[in-house]
Amino acid sequence: CYHCKLNMKEGDPAVYAERAGYDKLWHPGCFVCCTCGELLVDMIYFWKNDNLYCGRHYCDSERPRCAGCDELIFSNEYTLAEGQNWHLKHFCCFDCDCVLAGITYITVNDKPVCKSCYMKNHAVV
Repeated sequence: CYHCKLNMKEGDPAVYAERAGYDKLWHPGCFVCCTCGELLVDMIYFWKNDNLYCGRHYCDSERPRCAGCDELIFSNEYTLAEGQNWHLKHFCCFDCDCVLAGITYITVNDKPVCKSCYMKNHAVV
């Protein structure tokens, strides 16, 4: 078995993945996503860099995912803020929803806030 490295027993079911090559077989319970461990026997699988992936984790390896909407970002323009990727329109002020991409903001309780809302709602007077 390519995953657990144990010998396949004669007569036991085995999974063959055409994209992985003719020399690789798995026990049905070992045919899992290398990232999340999801069982892929009856699912669409992806093969990349000698690893099996479920659809979600394969896509995550190809494109960044927006922290605001949890969708893949296909645009070449997006922002990286607070250690996460965001569609430009989804990185917004927690108080007024104005877009924060490319402007100065302040973090209040781990949430981004524009300067105007910070002065109005959070700053000490």
